[in-house]
Amino acid sequence: MLILLAFIIVFHITSAALLFISTIDNAWWVGDNFSTDVWRMCTTNTSTCMAITDEFNEYQSIQAVQAAMILSTIFCCVAFLVFILQLFRLKQGERFVLTSIIQLLSCLCVMIAASIYTDRHEELHQSHGYRMEVSKGQYGYSFVLAWIAFAFTLISGVMYLVLRKRK
Repeated sequence: MLILLAFIIVFHITSAALLFISTIDNAWWVGDNFSTDVWRMCTTNTSTCMAITDEFNEYQSIQAVQAAMILSTIFCCVAFLVFILQLFRLKQGERFVLTSIIQLLSCLCVMIAASIYTDRHEELHQSHGYRMEVSKGQYGYSFVLAWIAFAFTLISGVMYLVLRKRK
């Protein structure tokens, strides 16, 4: 049981780390001389960054992605804290339902964020607010990590739903 518990804790911390990296790092959309995410656009040649503000056409979509990723990260961290509390407070044989619900909310938020970005990426990168042509880029590793975090949080949420506190 101790090995299973250690695996679940490591899996949950990995999910949280993936969410933090995909939310913070500047690599959702990359090209030869630029990288952009939901916060800013940076040029690699001059190492200058510019914040994505309301001058961009699809700023509302970017704000929705930002909000959903932040919520997902918060839910994942709260689920871990609730799991630790339930680990010591639940009676033997009870399930970690509250932890599962919070983790599945995290899963839903990261899915919403990545789906919005996937759906709106053409419009997002056609904006006149960019100082260079960014439509010729491709998805970066932070975007891929967001989808991997979706899978990890989904698996983790289902694991908590099935998991019973044993001796």
